[in-house]
Amino acid sequence: MFRCASFFAGVGGIDLGFGRAGFDVVYANEICEKASITFNQNHEIELDTRDIRNVRSSEIPDFDIMLAGFPCQAFSVAGYRQGFDDEKGRGNLYFELERIMKDKRPSIVFLENVKNLAGHDRGRTFSIIRNSMQSLGYEIHHKVMNACDYGDIPQNRERIYIVGFLDSGISNCFKFPDKVQLETTIGDIFDFEERVDDRYYYREDAYMYDDLKRDMTSIETVYQWRRKYVRENKSNLCPTLTANMGTGGHNVPLIKTQYGFRKLTPKECFMIQGFDRTFVLPENVADSHLYKQAGNSVVVPVIERIALEIKSVHG
Repeated sequence: MFRCASFFAGVGGIDLGFGRAGFDVVYANEICEKASITFNQNHEIELDTRDIRNVRSSEIPDFDIMLAGFPCQAFSVAGYRQGFDDEKGRGNLYFELERIMKDKRPSIVFLENVKNLAGHDRGRTFSIIRNSMQSLGYEIHHKVMNACDYGDIPQNRERIYIVGFLDSGISNCFKFPDKVQLETTIGDIFDFEERVDDRYYYREDAYMYDDLKRDMTSIETVYQWRRKYVRENKSNLCPTLTANMGTGGHNVPLIKTQYGFRKLTPKECFMIQGFDRTFVLPENVADSHLYKQAGNSVVVPVIERIALEIKSVHG
């Protein structure tokens, strides 16, 4: 069984995808305290919660595959587009991965990031990452994939996936998975029929209630509060989940039910990312943190399909 090490693991979505495909995750690192609580509720491995900059390569067990959904704020359209010049240093965390690649020489590297990584700074940011990996001997494959096209998940969520191989023969055999038919509906995931906890409904004294009442007319689709107006998603897809959707402001997905207008529950947010119903959300973590964790996470079925392709060529 191939051994994986997971960095910037979050709640372990990439780990779950590779685990479903038959890989063994032997190490995981995540600095966020709240995400670590959720991770520990759902994984048997002991999580390393140190800052990756303080983790020496010699302290990491040997592994075959590096997994990393490295911080995307520096590259996101929603961020300041500062890339490697990000004043908070988040963009530079990629180079911690480079350091570990140099020292541990994993045969395969799997990276996930926001779609905008490919075009950031006129392609310069992505070129730096690609050139970095190629200088270490990796042959690179990359593709932007949407959850609704490749994961049978009704969410409009495009992400870039990067896979690097040290072995050129294996690299030549690899291809990303083909599109699949979208069969799962938003009604399979969001509960339009049952009443949920009162705190998820908007009361009549909410400042945007009149807008919701006027514009949210269908009980079969997902809407989005866009700071000053309601936007209907007519494609029967959930809009892209964001890390800040739990703050009550911009980009909050909404649905209309017979019980009123409400936001998605944290559980529904994880499910629209492809986590199954058995995934445990800790009771001692506030909803705002759970929304952030879901928005920062990955679409597990897409990860699993890529992992299966890696497995098929690696033998």
